[in-house]
This record gives sequence, C-alpha cells and structure tokens, in this order.
Amino acid sequence: MEFTVAIFLVAFILLVALAFYYEHPKAEIPREVDQRIKLYFIHYVVNFVFGLARIFEKLRICKEVYFIRTFLYGIPPWKNANLFVEDLKFAKVSVRVYHPKASSAGQRRGVLYLHGGIGQFGSIGMYERVCRFIARGSDSVVVCVGYRLAPEHPYPTQFWDCLTAAVHFMRTAEDYGVDPTRIIICGDSSGGTLAAAVCQALVNRTDLPKARAQILLYPFLQAVDFNLPSYQQNGSVPLLLKKRTLTLGMQYLNKDLSLMKGILEGSHVHEDLKLKFSKWLSPDNIPMEFKIRGYKPPASASYSEELHTLAKLVFETTFSPLLAEDAIVHHLPETFILTCEYDVVRDDGLLYKKRLEDNGIPVTWYHVEDGFHGVLLLIDSGYISFPCGKRAMDNVVNFIKGL
Repeated sequence: MEFTVAIFLVAFILLVALAFYYEHPKAEIPREVDQRIKLYFIHYVVNFVFGLARIFEKLRICKEVYFIRTFLYGIPPWKNANLFVEDLKFAKVSVRVYHPKASSAGQRRGVLYLHGGIGQFGSIGMYERVCRFIARGSDSVVVCVGYRLAPEHPYPTQFWDCLTAAVHFMRTAEDYGVDPTRIIICGDSSGGTLAAAVCQALVNRTDLPKARAQILLYPFLQAVDFNLPSYQQNGSVPLLLKKRTLTLGMQYLNKDLSLMKGILEGSHVHEDLKLKFSKWLSPDNIPMEFKIRGYKPPASASYSEELHTLAKLVFETTFSPLLAEDAIVHHLPETFILTCEYDVVRDDGLLYKKRLEDNGIPVTWYHVEDGFHGVLLLIDSGYISFPCGKRAMDNVVNFIKGL
C-alpha cells in the first residue's frame, strides 16, 4: 500500500513538473493589482492546465483545446430562484435565455451577451455567473450566445453565429418580453471584439431596429500594433500575457506560430496601411497618464510582403473592429467601454473610445485602476472572486439600468 502511494506521488510530481516545463511563462504582477497573491495562484493553476493539456495532446490522450475547455467550464452555480433559465436555438445558434421572474410593468431591456475565449474557448456554462449577475442586477432579459468554436469551426464562423443570433433576437424580441428598441450588444475580451463587429455589421441594416447600446468589456480590437504602451507595460501580467494573446490569436485564425515574431514587430503592416491606421492607432491618441509606467516607441520594422499575405486576415474588421471606416463608426450606438489598468489590451479600449467620441458617439468609460484581464469572469465565484471585478460589474449593471 505504501509503495503504491509512493509511486502515485512520484508520478504526480513528475506530471506537475512536466506541465510547468511545457507552460511556464513568467508573471510580473505589480503591487497595485487587486489581491495580487491570489492572482499569482490563479496564474500558476492556469499554466499547469495549459501545460498538462499540451502533455495530453503529445501522448494522444486528448486534444489540447478540449482539455482546456473542460477545465474552464468550471463548477456550475446553484440555481437562482429569481431567474427562469431556458436553452433555445436562435436560427440554429445555441443560446441560453435568462428571464427575471418578477413581474414587469412593461417590456424589459434585452442584453445579447457574447462571451470571450479567443474563439476557441468559453461557453454558455462558463459565463453562467456573469449573465445571471447582469440579469438580476439590471432586471433585463439576457441572452448568452453559444457560438461555435474553432478549430472545429474556423474563423469567421464565430462572428456569423453572433450576427445571426443578434438578428434573430431583434426580430423576435417581443416574444421574450423585450422592447426591440432597447437591445444591448455586450461582450468581454474577444467577445468584445465580436460585439463591436456585430454592431458595425448592423449599422446599415434598415430592416432591423437599431441597437440601443454596445458594451465592450476589456475588448481586443486590433492586431496591427502589439507595442502600444499597455502591451509594453503589461506583457507579463496575468491572465492574458502578451505572447499568449498572439499565440491563441494565431491558432484561432489557423495560422502558423512562426508568424508571431514578425507580427509582434509589426512587419506584417505595409507602409500605406501604417499611414492610414496611424490616425486611429497612434500612441499619441493615448493620454499621457497611461504612459507613466513606461513606454518606448518601437523601432520601425522592415515590411514583409510574404508575412502580410499570410496574416491578412488580421486586418478584417471582424477581427480588428478598430480599423472600421469612419462612415461606419459614425453610426454606432451609445457605448460603454471598460478597461483595466493591468491589461495588455487596455489601449485598444482607449483608442476605440477616442474614435467613437471623435465621431460624436456618447461613450461611458469605466477604468478599473487595480484590475486585470479576465477579472469579470470570476464574479460570484467565492474565494477566487476579486472586489475590483464586483465594482466593475456594478458599473456595467448601472449603465444598463440607465438605458
């Protein structure tokens, strides 16, 4: 018996060691981050899971992406007596609808929630707590979209599924007790990418009611410049590390990871495009207060025609909504943007905020000064929840209630 236990312990230790060997990016968490010791712990758990997933794939036990999805699904929360929840199909797209049980004097607001996960991870179940929080707090009908994931369903399937669900919801809103003129498109991280892209796609749809607002929660919005101040300052801050961002992005687009170095340097952007995008992406558009922690303008990268051709998908507005023309941006709905100080994509949100304001779009901005990427996903999760995430979600709910 003791020998068996010893063998098990040795095997477990070896497995842990191998997992960290395959996935051990260094984390540097500033002291100002909310509950940084807890974040360190979560970071190492995530690294262990990513490393273990890689081992399992090498051993042909299961695909890396499937193992990570299983882990991220987490433990579902207890049922909530204040909400009625049902799983439906919106034109063949899976959705989960959260209805407040309390009676309402009139039609409610509707929130279409597009989850994050860089097109490969995330699920309706993973975002159960987030959607329940919004539905309860804002007394709105929340629809979480279970769009199909890559690599089984290649990009841009995710965008088309989300657009399909949005169109269906707008056309049938009254069937769910929702005012069709008060539908809000919301998403976090890459779900924020999808939310921004869906709102842009709806601009010229005269057959549908206009979206009442868009809510973009620490969104990824461009793949042109990975050397903005936030990328330089927060490249090693969990949960979204700089190299992991690009690695997962390349996997999402089904591109070879050997492209990463050139894209990080900016060699995929032609000089004509740099000139065009500079008015939208220039670091000069970022307030000086966000450069105090350090920013060094990068050296100009030599252009590679081959790399540009291989990486041309990153310039599509379904992947980089920040690159949309002013003719589209000018007609977008009222917007709420949430950014976190210790997040590599912080400056994407800041740059889009400026673009929207320059085009006359009302913007409500909430900046989480001690926050990090992914903090909202941990809402109502007991010990692993963060106070700054609760504050941020309270601001989201208050914005929705004001619509």
